[in-house]
Amino acid sequence: MRLRISLLVLFVIFVTPTFAQKRNITEKDLFNFNWIADPQVSPDGSRIAFMKVTVNDRKDGYNTAIWTVMTANGEMRQLTTGTRDSSPRWSPDGNYLCFVRVPERDGRPDTPQLFMLAMAGGESFQFTSLTRGVGGPQWSPDGKMITFYNGATAEELAKAQPRNPATPSASPAASPTPPERESDVRVITRAIYRSNGAGYVDNKHPQHIWVVAAPRTGDEKVTPRQLTSGRYDDGNVAWSKDNSQLYFISDHTEEPYYELGSTDIYTIAVSGGQPNKLTSLDMNAGALSVSPDGKKFAFYGSTNKPINSYTEPDLWVMDIAPNAQPKNLTGDFGFDLGAGVGGDNTAPRGGGGNPPVWSADGRRIFASFAKEGRANVGAFDSTTGRQTDVTTGNQAVVSFRAVPDASKFALLISTPTRIGDLYRLDGTSGTPKQLTNINNDLFSKLNLTEPEEVWYTSFDGKKIHSWVQKPPDFDPNKKYPLILNIHGGPHSAYGFIFDHEFQWMAAKGYVVIYPNPRGSTSYGQEFGNIIQYKYPGDDYKDLMAGVDELIKRGYIDEKRLGVTGGSGGGLLTNWTITQTTRFAAAVSQRDISSWTDWWYTADFTLFQPTWFKAPPFEDPEDYKARSPITYVTKIQTPLMLILGETDYRTPTGSGGEQLFRALKYRKIPTVMVRFPNETHELSRSGQPWHRIERLQHIVGWFDKWLLGVAKPEYEVSDVSSSSSQR
Repeated sequence: MRLRISLLVLFVIFVTPTFAQKRNITEKDLFNFNWIADPQVSPDGSRIAFMKVTVNDRKDGYNTAIWTVMTANGEMRQLTTGTRDSSPRWSPDGNYLCFVRVPERDGRPDTPQLFMLAMAGGESFQFTSLTRGVGGPQWSPDGKMITFYNGATAEELAKAQPRNPATPSASPAASPTPPERESDVRVITRAIYRSNGAGYVDNKHPQHIWVVAAPRTGDEKVTPRQLTSGRYDDGNVAWSKDNSQLYFISDHTEEPYYELGSTDIYTIAVSGGQPNKLTSLDMNAGALSVSPDGKKFAFYGSTNKPINSYTEPDLWVMDIAPNAQPKNLTGDFGFDLGAGVGGDNTAPRGGGGNPPVWSADGRRIFASFAKEGRANVGAFDSTTGRQTDVTTGNQAVVSFRAVPDASKFALLISTPTRIGDLYRLDGTSGTPKQLTNINNDLFSKLNLTEPEEVWYTSFDGKKIHSWVQKPPDFDPNKKYPLILNIHGGPHSAYGFIFDHEFQWMAAKGYVVIYPNPRGSTSYGQEFGNIIQYKYPGDDYKDLMAGVDELIKRGYIDEKRLGVTGGSGGGLLTNWTITQTTRFAAAVSQRDISSWTDWWYTADFTLFQPTWFKAPPFEDPEDYKARSPITYVTKIQTPLMLILGETDYRTPTGSGGEQLFRALKYRKIPTVMVRFPNETHELSRSGQPWHRIERLQHIVGWFDKWLLGVAKPEYEVSDVSSSSSQR
């Protein structure tokens, strides 16, 4: 008996520790995240191909490879070994997978090209070699052809053609002619001349549509054909059901920013010839989807009248016929079609999209929609628009695809404790079955917690939706420091989706509240557009009401309040500290300080009266009244400014640089943290090391001013701050 007890004690002593206690998430856990992107279900529904995205070994970028998962048992298999493989697309018979690869040449990335992989086995093979590369592959319904995009000029294509062996070569004695120097000077003639992330707009290389026969072996040589040409971008391609035509969208307006948003749909014969304009729509439209009988389009679109700051996207149907006009199916639905909610961990370099999906009989259209901080899939009657839920729950369906008859679905779903995993759904009812648990090795060790959903009442009676992320060991009898986190947009939304930043702040001992104030999407047209010509303004009052709500609950220390936000949230952070001194510290990210300077320098124009009724030289007082820099003498709050040095969406000179110089003059504690080569997307798809350092600096600033932690790197006397965070 004593021996048995002793053995039991030994078992407890030596075995119990293997069930290690979970730990809190850290900022550097991001290095080990796995992301799923662009899922594509095979025609028979047996497999889902997807991009797996990981942080590269240098931690300065991301690798992508093509994987599949079996829908019967969740078995995963890596298909490609490249580090820049993307856009997997099944052949209609399911026997082949076309994808885009960026091959390497001399150890550096070359231009992207199309590759083919036979699912029966064997190595993938390359079948295009076009200068300037290719993208956006799409199979024809009969599986004989593939369309793609290319932007090379006729001169570049001619120069890239292999020389005819019959052409005599130059005399060996002839002196080679040195190449003419190509100027690097830019002559700018358009108001929109650069784009965040992409850099300067290249009007010399518009995107055009090509087609190529789909090879089955590497020995089968195929020659791509260019179908469209000219000075304008062509995109949003959809095949006709009989394989004879392509439909696409192209805007032939020289300077479209002078006009209200519109969409021109063209058609072109696959055999060649000139494109014909099918119809023009007075709206911004995209994601064309052709009905099973080939007679109708379904698409997402937002009308251009009246001119709003925010116009809710709807689901539309239209006959495929000259000068046809669309019918709005969801005008009474009241939520955002084809939309989602925002987090900081959608897949970097992911791509894809969520075009509408028709049922086999054409009576229903399946579409994604955002509603009150959730993103799900619904079925909409193609005649009446009547909606029924396909998926439900506190989640974000990031992407969905279906087999040709829409009897089976592949879903990529994120939640506050799940970055994103693949699910299958058979039919349009029932519970989706989880297929992947792609971050299980890491997340099984982490103490992640669900946020608390909180609705509260603002100053004028409006109900405001928010979430509260609490520390994993939260004790309601203690007092915690609070961070108010404000989303950008302003027309976007937080919701039931994974956000590393909130989980980590909570793990560091902060309570985080992240509301959807007026102006947020997923709550209807009126709620979203109510801030037009009033931004910032009453949305600030919504945010303060959220802070007050948590203070009333008794677990927040009123003397340890912090506020942060990015983009539109950076603007509101700046605005907040000009309106109140209740916050002990603030971190403003990729912000706007002067609306006037932003109007002149941002990468998109406000030539239409969306946010302001007139340009700043016609109505300077309105711009001044809504600019935080106007009230800089009221700021007492210690401020950190986080800026991307190649951010063209909110250029540094119209935001953080102004406040930094002004507050330094006033001797208010201020630090500016600048990230080289980073754009407006720093927090979502910036270099992994930079994403980590951004989080470290945000929390480091709050640690200093809310918790009293020594941070010498933020003192003027310190000169080692560039490396201290690592």
